[in-house]
Parts: sequence; C-alpha cells; structure tokens
Amino acid sequence: MEKVPMTVVGYQTLDEELKRLKTVERPSVIAAIAEARSHGDLSENAEYHAAKERQGWIEGQIAEIEDKIARAQVIDVSKLSGKQIKFGATVSVIDEDTEDEARYQIVGEHEADVKSGRISVSSPLSRAMIGKEVGEVVEVNTPGGTKAYEITKVEWL
Repeated sequence: MEKVPMTVVGYQTLDEELKRLKTVERPSVIAAIAEARSHGDLSENAEYHAAKERQGWIEGQIAEIEDKIARAQVIDVSKLSGKQIKFGATVSVIDEDTEDEARYQIVGEHEADVKSGRISVSSPLSRAMIGKEVGEVVEVNTPGGTKAYEITKVEWL
C-alpha cells in the first residue's frame, strides 16, 4: 500500500471534511431520500433520483478520504531542516526569463493550490526541485516550452 505524504494541516483538513460529510451531508441526503420516497412513484420521481445520485457522490467522497487518511504519512514540516529541498520545504525561485519571483511550498497532492503557493510533490516543478539547494537552477518542461528557475531560498515553515 503506497503512503500518501501530507502536512499536518493537510491531514487536519481531510479529517474535518470527513467529519462534515459523515455528520452533515450524509444525514441530510438520507432525509432528502426519505422525503422523496414519501411522494410515491419512484420511477418518475426526479427528487428521489437526484438525492440517490448525491448520496452516491457523498459515499464515494467518504471512501476516498478514508483511504487517504488510512495511507497518510503525516510530516510535521516544523521539525524538518536542511539545505536540500524535500517534501514540506517552502522554496523561493526566480524565473530566469522574466525575473519574476515566486514562492512555493511542496505539499501532498490533495493539498495543492497554486494560487496559495502550494504545489503538489508530484508536480513537474516539485520533482525538478527536490534534492536541489540554493543557487542551483532547475529546468521544467511546460506546455509553453522549457522554463528555468533559480532557487534563491529554502525555508521550513
């Protein structure tokens, strides 16, 4: 069984979502199904079919989150250190073409949100940076061509 790396915050977010699905969404959809059943003929009851479809989606989400939690490898980034980039590192880079600066934290796949500066450990940029140090240049193949980034800072936040 392959482990799923995630930060402490990522684990807490998954756990909260699981609790919400089980305590709020699941009971709500069960009530909606019961209400729709009370309207009679189920074969032509759109409310019933919509509620059953929603129930299937909720149960799928619960199963997926439970699987991730069961395989979670929670990594406390505050206890990490070093010069080499690895999971959890917050890395500052400069685009060598545009001189634009960016800052990314390498996180688990479900935690990734580029707009918030969190990129997945399996993203091309993360894979290129892992094992590198400040001062090194990484090249990443993008749909627009190869991009080069100079690593300017590695932090453990």
